[in-house]
Amino acid sequence: MNTATKNALIRRVAGLIEERQEEILLANQSDLAQCDPADRAIYDRLLLNGQKIEGMINSLLQVAAMPDPVGKLLYSFSSPQGLSIENRSSPFGTILIIYESRPDVTIEAAVIAFKAGNRILLKGGKEARLSNLALIACWQTALREQGLDENFVTYLDFSREQIQTFLRQPDRPIDLIVPRGGEKLIAFVKEHASCPVLVSGRGNNFAYIHPSANWEQAIPIIRNAKTQKISACNALDKVLLDKNLPDLKQRAEALIRVLEDDGVEVLLSEELSKLLQRPGSGLSANAPAWDEEFLAMKIVLGLSENLAKAIEKINRHSGGHSALILAEDKTAQRQFMDEVDAAAVYSNASTRFTDGNQFGMGAELAISTDKLHHRGPLGLEQLVTNKWYIFGNGQTRP
Repeated sequence: MNTATKNALIRRVAGLIEERQEEILLANQSDLAQCDPADRAIYDRLLLNGQKIEGMINSLLQVAAMPDPVGKLLYSFSSPQGLSIENRSSPFGTILIIYESRPDVTIEAAVIAFKAGNRILLKGGKEARLSNLALIACWQTALREQGLDENFVTYLDFSREQIQTFLRQPDRPIDLIVPRGGEKLIAFVKEHASCPVLVSGRGNNFAYIHPSANWEQAIPIIRNAKTQKISACNALDKVLLDKNLPDLKQRAEALIRVLEDDGVEVLLSEELSKLLQRPGSGLSANAPAWDEEFLAMKIVLGLSENLAKAIEKINRHSGGHSALILAEDKTAQRQFMDEVDAAAVYSNASTRFTDGNQFGMGAELAISTDKLHHRGPLGLEQLVTNKWYIFGNGQTRP
């Protein structure tokens, strides 16, 4: 499929979503009717509205306007034997994306994989089934209109048992699986898959407040990272305050008040609980909550002896997604950003920016917390592998 055909098809999908907006939103309302609005993280992910429809359309048009990543010359070499050797980008082949709750993934993740020349299999959660089917119909209509195989983008309308069997014994070759969701989904896919799995999305993101932090910046940044969108994998879950932070008790109390006023449940470490003379046992150093991604209006506040201890704790407990230091000290910033083991490291900015679009990459398929073959947002340039092309004229190796 050449670039012009791919771009024309992507633009047609955007047009169909606009034409069928009412139908898509009605399907989404049916899904939402089965969802508990009190479960804010799930509800927010499941909800489609005019703004999200517009976001899907814009993502499609943006990807259509981007350079095709397939066939890009990555390296070339002329050997002493007269061989012309090239390394070029190449599609993976077939990518299976398994995801929960978010019907917009059916468009925004699939378009990245499609533009990169891959066939796409999609398996969404049962809670978004009707929304996903309405959106996949836009893909398949556009493919038929272009005279292409409508199964180039396929929705697997499977039960849990069926997808488990499919992962173990797929009825077609699958080159890569990308699970987008919580730890249970990722563990399920890794347990049953018979091909490579690229892990995406577990958060449990930490912020560390250094003694040199600009306190006027610190509270708004933490508040935004925690509350702006609790269902996002880049939301903040843990804050470590350095014990040498000036006016530590007063600043900790101020931060707690701001968060609690926003409706955030604030959990304290044992050490901080004692310092603030607050009732309750507090969390021990190895409490399970330190490893948990909340996806809820909940946060843990604790203390750290120093920068090195903060880095050690983050590397032990975080999901390797995003981490933040609040500091004016440039040396501390650099040490934190170099030594924290995360896909995205921040100095004095909200973790909510970990996103392909915010990083200038357009839409993203997912945010990888793996180190192979890519880490962080997966955009067009990351949804290809490579292939070697060797041009000769009768050469044999002596």
